[in-house]
Parts: sequence; C-alpha cells; structure tokens
Amino acid sequence: MKNKKKPVEKHDLHVKTGDRVILTSGKDKGKIGNVKKVIASENKVIVEGANMITKAQKPNPMAGIQGGLNKIEAAVDSSKVMVYCTSCEKATRIKHDIVDGKKVRVCKKCGEQIDA
Repeated sequence: MKNKKKPVEKHDLHVKTGDRVILTSGKDKGKIGNVKKVIASENKVIVEGANMITKAQKPNPMAGIQGGLNKIEAAVDSSKVMVYCTSCEKATRIKHDIVDGKKVRVCKKCGEQIDA
C-alpha cells in the first residue's frame, strides 16, 4: 500500500511573519527572535537564530553553492513560542480589539497594540 498524504488544512496561528517571539521550551528556551516563516499546514514557525541545525551541503559549481557544513534554522512547533511585547518586555497572549473599525491584535498584559 502506498502512503497517502492527508489533505492540507489551513490552520490559524497566533503568530505572523515578522512578529517578535520568545521560545517557551526546548534547548533555546528564553531566546527572543523574529518569525522568518510560518508553515501553517504543519503548525510550525521558523525563528531567527533559534533551533539551529547543521546541514551537510554538497558543492554545486553551476549554482555557485560552496559545499560544507552549514548552520540553518529548523522549524519549531507554534505552541512552543509566545508573542513578545516590546513595550512591557514580557511574553504575552494576544487578544483582538476593534480600533477604528479594524480588528487589531493587542497585548493582554499592557493593552499595547501589536499590529502597526
């Protein structure tokens, strides 16, 4: 029997690309970084400078890639990160408020807007 992939569902995550987040568990617990990429179908995010892995890269002169061991960021489960509020400097959950007819994300602890 062949393995059939499950159909991809769209998940709503509490973080967006460019958000400042803090890691809540794992080897990089307490590290703060920006979200580079969100993989909604797998509930994962890639955070700058966190969960670094070493990848062996073969050289490819046609593409101009030099071989060797490269350090890259691996994906982290979205449940392991929390939005980091820059005004109160704490990890926080978010709530949604309506300001001027627009739905914006707001810090639960200090009430500061997260969305610009």
